[in-house]
Amino acid sequence: MLKPGTAFVNVSRGSIVDEQALIAALQSGHIAEATLDVFATEPLPASSPLWDMDNVLITPHLASIALPASAAVQIGDNVRRLRAASRC
Repeated sequence: MLKPGTAFVNVSRGSIVDEQALIAALQSGHIAEATLDVFATEPLPASSPLWDMDNVLITPHLASIALPASAAVQIGDNVRRLRAASRC
């Protein structure tokens, strides 16, 4: 129901978005770009096509105020998990 060329942002709840429909709309260009902070499955599985889409920005689930020291640790942990998962 979104207009063609829409920029989509979700920092609410991942379960409110039909991710497969979003992926299809991004691939077709109907939705121009998306910024996503939440997903139906957390963390977003390494197999999700969203990771490889040039028109998608995935943020580290930090849409609220964060303390830099704790955020840095969390981001580092996420990067290490992503690297480990990509080696499988």
